Amino acid sequence: MTSFTRRRFLQQAATAGAACSANLMFGGFSWAQTPASGANAPTRVYLDFRRTFPPLDRNLFGSFLEHLGRAIYGGVYEPGSKLSDPNGFRKDVLDEVKHLAVPIIRYPGGNFVSGYRWQDGVGPKKDRPRVLDKAWDSIETNQFGTNEFIAWCRLVGAAPLMGLNLGTGTPEQAAALVEYCNVEKGTRWSDLRREHGIAEPHRVQHWCLGNEMDGPWQIGHMSATEYGLKAADAARQMRYVDHGVQLVACGSSGPFMPTYLEWDREVLEQCYDYVDGLSLHRYFGNTRETNGDTAKYLAMNLSMERQIAETAAVCDYVQGRKRSAKKLWLSFDEWNVWYRTTSGDAVDGKRQEAPHLLEEVYNLEDALLVGGLINSLLRNSDRVKVACLAQLVNVIAPIVTNSNGLLRQTIFYPYSWALQFARGAAVKLLVESPQYEVPGMDHLPYVDVAATYNAESKDFSVFVLNRDLSKAREVEFLWEGSAPSRVVESQILTGDDLKAFNSFEAPQRVTPRPFEKPSRSGMRTRFEVPPRSYSIIQWSS
Repeated sequence: MTSFTRRRFLQQAATAGAACSANLMFGGFSWAQTPASGANAPTRVYLDFRRTFPPLDRNLFGSFLEHLGRAIYGGVYEPGSKLSDPNGFRKDVLDEVKHLAVPIIRYPGGNFVSGYRWQDGVGPKKDRPRVLDKAWDSIETNQFGTNEFIAWCRLVGAAPLMGLNLGTGTPEQAAALVEYCNVEKGTRWSDLRREHGIAEPHRVQHWCLGNEMDGPWQIGHMSATEYGLKAADAARQMRYVDHGVQLVACGSSGPFMPTYLEWDREVLEQCYDYVDGLSLHRYFGNTRETNGDTAKYLAMNLSMERQIAETAAVCDYVQGRKRSAKKLWLSFDEWNVWYRTTSGDAVDGKRQEAPHLLEEVYNLEDALLVGGLINSLLRNSDRVKVACLAQLVNVIAPIVTNSNGLLRQTIFYPYSWALQFARGAAVKLLVESPQYEVPGMDHLPYVDVAATYNAESKDFSVFVLNRDLSKAREVEFLWEGSAPSRVVESQILTGDDLKAFNSFEAPQRVTPRPFEKPSRSGMRTRFEVPPRSYSIIQWSS
C-alpha cells in the first residue's frame, strides 16, 4: 500500500516519466479488436465456446486487508460492538464477505508489513505489545494477528495470501513464520503455535516476499540486486520448511517508477529459480494522468493490460536467459481506483489507534472503470493467476462500516459480479467497435467486452463497458458453433450523474437495476447498452 511519502516521490518523478507514461498507458490491447466501420456502426462481438483461455483461477478475484486505518480495527474486528461475535469479528462484515465468496485475501500489508514483527501479534492478547507503525504513523495494538486472521479467513471461506517482512525482517524470520503456520508439531515454532491453543497447522499456501521494495518510501528499501538475493534466500529457507508453498517475488511498484521493468529483470535474475510468481501494483485516478477527462479515465484499464504484457515479457526474457522450463505467473495483488485520499490527514495516523485513513468515497465513474479493470483481468487470466482488489473494508474499499452497519460503495457491484458470474474460462473474443479519440492517446473503442464460459454448467457470461458518455451503443453478438438458448441474468450499472455516490444517508443512489433481456435471431443476438454503463448478461444453453 502506497504512503504519502510515495506520493511525494511520484510528484518528483512525474516530469521525467511523463513521456514514458503516455507510451505505457495506451500502446496496445491484449484482446483481439478492430475498428468498426463508421462512428455509429454497431459493436460486433464474435464468440465461440471452443476458443477459451485455460480455466480461471478463482484467486483472480481476491482482496486485501492491511493494518491500516480502519481496515482491521473497526472493519473486520471490533470487540465490544453490538455487531460483533464473541471473537470480536464484525458479523455484518463477515456475512457480507462470505456471501461475496472472496477466494483469497492478502494480509497484513502493504507498507505495514515491512516494519511488522509477526511475533508481536500471536500469543495471549494481554501480553501483546502496543507499537508504533512507522508506515502510517499509527498505534498498532496487535490484538488482531496471524491466528485471528486465519480464523476469520476460515469463517468467510477465503484462503490467506500472507505477506512477509523483507524490509526490517530477515529470511530466517520469514521461514520461522512458515514453520509456525504450516508444520504440525515437534519444532520450536510449531510447538509455540500449539502453546497458543492451535493444534492443527494453518497450511498457508501463498506467500508474498515483501512489499514494494523498489520504493524509496518503503521501510527497508534496497536495490534490486539486494532484494533479489534476499528474496532468494528467504524462498530457499521457506521451502526447506514446506516444499509446497507458492511464492510471489516483489515486482515493480508501477510504470511511474524510473526503474520500472529494469527492477523486475534484476530481481528475477537473482531469484527466478526459487519463486513461482511476480507481483504487480497499480492505482488509477481521474487526475494527473487523465486531467479530469472521463472519456480518457474510462479507458485506463487498457494501461493495466499494457503493464501486464510488459511485465510478462520481462519474466519470459529472464526465463529464456536462464533456459528454465518454469514459466512464472503474475500476481496483481494491489489494484483499485485511489486518488482523492493520498495526502495530508488522509494518510497520517497521528499516532492514533485505528484512525480514519484512505477512506475514499467512490462514484459512478469509478465503478465503471473498476468494471473495465475486471474485464482486463479476465482477458489476461492466462497469465494473471492472483489479483487483489485493494482493499476490502473501509480503506479504499467496496465496503464501509459505521457503528450501526455497513454500506456498499459503487465499486462493490462490478466486483461482486465478477465473483458471481465469471466462472469457467475466459473466452477469446474478436471485437469490432467504433472508436473515439482523446488527445495524446491511441484510438479507443467505445465498447469494451469480456466473457467467460463454464463448460460444466453451460453458462456464458458477458461483461460490457460502454465508454460513450452521451450515446447508447448497439451491440451484436455473433455466435460461432452454437448459441445459448436463454438469458438467465441481466443487470446494468448506469446513471445520469457520473459523480453520484452512495452514503449511509442514501445507500441506494448508485445500484444495479435489471437490464432488458436481449433478443436472439438465429446465431445473432442484439441489444443496446446505455451511455456510461457497465452490464452483465448471463446465458445458459
